[in-house]
Amino acid sequence: METFLDWIRQPWPWYVAGPLVGLTVPLLLIIGNKSFGISSSLRHVCAACVPANIPFFKYDWKKEAWNLYFVGGVLLGGVVATFFLSNPNEMVIAESTIQDLGALGLTFDGSLMPSSIFSWDNVFSLKGLFFFVIGGFMVGFGTRYAGGCTSGHAIMGLSNLQWPSLVATCCFMAGGFLMTHLLLPHIMAFVGF
Repeated sequence: METFLDWIRQPWPWYVAGPLVGLTVPLLLIIGNKSFGISSSLRHVCAACVPANIPFFKYDWKKEAWNLYFVGGVLLGGVVATFFLSNPNEMVIAESTIQDLGALGLTFDGSLMPSSIFSWDNVFSLKGLFFFVIGGFMVGFGTRYAGGCTSGHAIMGLSNLQWPSLVATCCFMAGGFLMTHLLLPHIMAFVGF
């Protein structure tokens, strides 16, 4: 007989996980008229911890402290899921995706992220510079430039029928397709895959 722990470790289908994520939007609005988003928490942390006289960080960050607790819960949930609730079975990925990864020089080893990129050996290498430093900067800059991250725009903004969130989400998708199909093969060749 399957226990609750066995059941919760299994991958959940999109028609269960999707609505659960989507229900966070009305829940946050009902609880306290709060907006769902993760990227703003970095601004709140900087406003709380950086004593510089920078106008962007001069606001009452304590009114948004709930967001820091929310992000802390997301982090704690990730730790619990990784160490206590991870699926013991090998990750199932479409064969076409495995072939596409192989064409880029990446091998699938059954984990969520390709270990040929996401490993401690690559942190201080050319691969690490491109994928962690430059990639991280571009994600951070894009998030600030777009006025929010994918969760804020695609989940919260679209459900509130906000036109800027529709434009931002379309740009996120277009940028992802452009990066995956046009730029990534050249970057992978440059860093030595």
